[in-house]
Amino acid sequence: MKLFQKKNSIVVIILSATLVLGIGLIVWALINIRAQSVQLINQESQTEAIVLAQIKPSLDIVQEDIIQEDIVPNDIILDYPYPVKEIQEDIVSELSKPLNPVDTMKSDTIGILSIPVLDRELPIVEGTDVEALKLGVGHFSGSVLPGENDNCVLSGHRDTVFTELDELELGDQLIVITTEGTFVYEIKDIRIVDKDDKTVIVPTDHAVLTLTTCYPFNYIGNAPDRYIVSADLIN
Repeated sequence: MKLFQKKNSIVVIILSATLVLGIGLIVWALINIRAQSVQLINQESQTEAIVLAQIKPSLDIVQEDIIQEDIVPNDIILDYPYPVKEIQEDIVSELSKPLNPVDTMKSDTIGILSIPVLDRELPIVEGTDVEALKLGVGHFSGSVLPGENDNCVLSGHRDTVFTELDELELGDQLIVITTEGTFVYEIKDIRIVDKDDKTVIVPTDHAVLTLTTCYPFNYIGNAPDRYIVSADLIN
């Protein structure tokens, strides 16, 4: 009987020790797993911080390029379309002398560009710098004025005044209104060129209206190409 009780005590001790050892192993495993998880999270955070530090300058450059070259901030996006008659009256009241390249100052309003197919009337301002293009379509100062017998070049932002320029087709009309008269042009050519292509502003032997904007229209940053619409004066 004593021998049987002694054996039972040994079994109980062994079972208790096994249970304690098992619990200890489980606790150790849980602690180890938690420690590894914390270490992994810290490593991921450090990696994310390094990546952000590396790409932030690039993101800043892209954002600066968008604002400076192609994209006009939302708070200065113009309301279109305007009624042609009202714009014409405003222009006439602003200008007290005939248009000519010598007297025209930068950012002066010199006319209206009407695009009937798009139901749009846009103010034309002198110059193609950042400030001028905030106000409307810019007239390239190195080209002739609308209606003259040469190449008149107008530029605009792809996300404001010229957002739907790619919807125009050959044969569509462009109408320019200034104090010198109303000039009707018919689109004869649409093409895409490199941004450094200088053939866009070359002189012509007849009256031409050239519209240019950055391309592709949905490109982020400095667009690599230019979308060109050329129209001949027909009236």
